Amino acid sequence: MMKFIENFRNDEDGAVTVDWVVLTAAVVGLAVAAYSTISDGADALTTDTAKYLNDQDISGFDKIQDATE
Repeated sequence: MMKFIENFRNDEDGAVTVDWVVLTAAVVGLAVAAYSTISDGADALTTDTAKYLNDQDISGFDKIQDATE
């Protein structure tokens, strides 16, 4: 039984799997953090652009349309 316990303690076959799981979790965590940062900025930019476009006066559009007809 002692030999089995010592072999089990010295066995490193699963260590690579644990390393990959930890690395994958770190990459996923960084991706989530980057996405939340980028999405906040993109939402603000979209809102500002929509507000700017809605505030534009296009009253001269009728004159341009009449001249083309």
